Amino acid sequence: MGGPAGRIVAATSADEIIQAVQVADEPILVLAGGSNVVIGDAGFPGTVVLVRSGGLRILTEDAGSVTVRVEAGEPWDDLVAATIGNGWAGLECLSGIPGSTGATPIQNVGAYGQEVAETITGVEVYDRLDGTRRVVPAAECGFAYRGSIFKYQDRWVVLSVDFRLTRSPLSGPVRYAELARALGVEVGERVPLADARAAVLRLRAGKGMVLDAADPDTRSVGSFFTNPVLDRATYDQLLERSADLGEPPSWPGADGLVKVSAAWLIDKAGFTKGHPGEGGVAISSKHTLALTNRSGTASTSDLLALASTIRDTVHNRLGVTLHPEPVLINCAL
Repeated sequence: MGGPAGRIVAATSADEIIQAVQVADEPILVLAGGSNVVIGDAGFPGTVVLVRSGGLRILTEDAGSVTVRVEAGEPWDDLVAATIGNGWAGLECLSGIPGSTGATPIQNVGAYGQEVAETITGVEVYDRLDGTRRVVPAAECGFAYRGSIFKYQDRWVVLSVDFRLTRSPLSGPVRYAELARALGVEVGERVPLADARAAVLRLRAGKGMVLDAADPDTRSVGSFFTNPVLDRATYDQLLERSADLGEPPSWPGADGLVKVSAAWLIDKAGFTKGHPGEGGVAISSKHTLALTNRSGTASTSDLLALASTIRDTVHNRLGVTLHPEPVLINCAL
């Protein structure tokens, strides 16, 4: 979806990425896999720098752990598969996620009880403000639920990411109840790394979240809305409004905040799996959080019209505002 770029430059190393950004005409869009990006129908009028770097190297290692530096353009699932093959635990529950490694700290990618913030020790960036190249320690990355200091800004260009992983044939403790059920274990147990990966891939495929050219439900940016995090007053209002619908799935957080299921809100607002929009877009038939280009020929305006209808209806009926998870380029919701 989306229109053309004014100019495209492919960069295959960190040095090439920096050079391309330095000499490119404004505006600049740094783009890797593009799996969490929605481009407007008018396209992007400036220079698109395609991040096509790849590879990893070991920075430090000892008997219990290894720290690796991974280039920003390395395909994410290739990295996860490689870590599992090497007996390094920490990324196994993030299997099957499309896109590049450099995007993961920007989004603080997470799934099935793991987030990259748990294993990232630093993010190497080019600072466009002062023209320097440095590693930002994890403590300074501002990691939050599906966010970081790198999101929604143009200052820092991610060049590589450092991960500290555990040497272990077993996964970390399984935290996600759905994954534990799929594995036939209790929450908190550990399983072989390959078993964790296989179970996650099965679960994701069942929701249309593993790329498959034959499955139109996979023509999406994954979850289109984030799970809203509500203060206590707003959460109590939601309970009152939804008293006849049942209690929404929720997860308590710090300072009285409560995260609630966006999929539940969408469903209870009247949007079921497969709900069609105009122009060939639709809610996935497998997962209410995914909006799909089901026809393969829909426009971005069609997609955003459906998203707007869902957002506005959820707000009007349940009093909760949904926010998009993907980055919107030259378009708005």
